[in-house]
Amino acid sequence: MTSLKPLPYGLVVSRPPWTIPARRAAAAVLRAASAILAALARRVAVPAPVPAQPLPAELEFYADAGAPEGALYLDGDLVGWVPGVRRL
Repeated sequence: MTSLKPLPYGLVVSRPPWTIPARRAAAAVLRAASAILAALARRVAVPAPVPAQPLPAELEFYADAGAPEGALYLDGDLVGWVPGVRRL
């Protein structure tokens, strides 16, 4: 015994012959519209921005009341102290 039942021959629906040329024409129209839209998109596309140049390193010296005396910072990172120096 099989679980598949054969279909009666009368239920097979065939497509009308006029649909094949209509489908081909619709596909050709869609391809042409796609090519036109792609060309338009390339024409109006904004070029990617050029990446900015990196900023030069910034050396900072702090001798304020709240900061450690003579602290040297390079781009915000503590790199050392200058002993005995209160001003530059």
